[in-house]
Amino acid sequence: MYDEQQRPDHGPLAGFTVGVTAARRADELGALLQRRGAAVLHAPALRIVPLSDDSELLASTKEVIHQVPDVVVATTAIGFRGWIEAADGWGLGEDLLEKLRGVELLARGPKVKGAVRAAGLTEEWSPSSESMAEVLDRLLDEGVDGRRIAVQLHGEPLPGFVEALRAAGAEVVGVPVYRWMPPEDIGPVDRLLDAAVSRGLDALTFTSAPAAASLLSRAEDRSLLPELLAALNHDVLPACVGPVTALPLQAQGVDTVQPERFRLGPLVQLLCQELPGRARALPIAGHRVEIRGHAVLVDGDLKPVPPAGMSLLRALSRRPGWVVSRSELLRALPGAGRDEHAVETAMARLRTALGAPKLIQTVVKRGYRLALDPAADTKYGE
Repeated sequence: MYDEQQRPDHGPLAGFTVGVTAARRADELGALLQRRGAAVLHAPALRIVPLSDDSELLASTKEVIHQVPDVVVATTAIGFRGWIEAADGWGLGEDLLEKLRGVELLARGPKVKGAVRAAGLTEEWSPSSESMAEVLDRLLDEGVDGRRIAVQLHGEPLPGFVEALRAAGAEVVGVPVYRWMPPEDIGPVDRLLDAAVSRGLDALTFTSAPAAASLLSRAEDRSLLPELLAALNHDVLPACVGPVTALPLQAQGVDTVQPERFRLGPLVQLLCQELPGRARALPIAGHRVEIRGHAVLVDGDLKPVPPAGMSLLRALSRRPGWVVSRSELLRALPGAGRDEHAVETAMARLRTALGAPKLIQTVVKRGYRLALDPAADTKYGE
């Protein structure tokens, strides 16, 4: 019997298309996915705008220096580094570092810790979960009434976090180091949305909450939000790097998958488990046929299939072993019109791509069927 582990010639994500919405570290995520065989469609849903020339950041920096806070919360590595670099540019770098050495410095996760230490500082504490909720719990447990807390913002406000601190009596100073803005070229985002709603994607990855919110907002602007939500709830797997990233999607009723460790590597590993597990595998004409997004595994051999062929194969696989009429297959073909000859042409190309013509049988005057193995008739014919 065929053993897929004996065929290491394709990655676990071969035949799947994964959308990437990340602005930062998109190349790294894309490379990880491609190394495992995925086709990647990248469209940064946001761009990061540094605020080194921003009067708001300058004012916040001067405020931290002249009215030293009791606590400083560093939320992102890029943001903390950006703050120190901006302060250096204004000639305030040494003053800022001197003040930060004397405060309770909390770092949200290992990367932020690394940025803090690279600046010659030492964090007092960092949560194992990398969650702002855990940072908030620690501060509230310590008691914040009358304390002054500076929070390095990471591109968008942290309303629940800041409000909870203020409600408990803290004075909160926001330090906006950079902002998320819509991409200058919206074309790639629109192409990504079109691919998602047409089921041209098998998974869509999110590495920040603002990116998820931005994509949903763009879908709403184009009147595609209901279609996008339907795709994400049924056919396109939404994969988030962590629970905070997932919040905008959850608010729209979309269930997401997330790795246990909030990192790009575990996110990719999760997709390597989830996507093959969702693929349809059928015993057909003595072969094991696994139907993936834009390709088919026939006994473990990867067979790229044109989009029209994949549409036919999916239509046949919904009722494996049953005859599907040419008219029904014609409706499954994207933009095929009314000529049933288009079905015959696409079917010939599909058979060639699969390399095993007997997988699909022609039933004269009726249509086509997958040649499901007799032992599987009961399981799939109900």
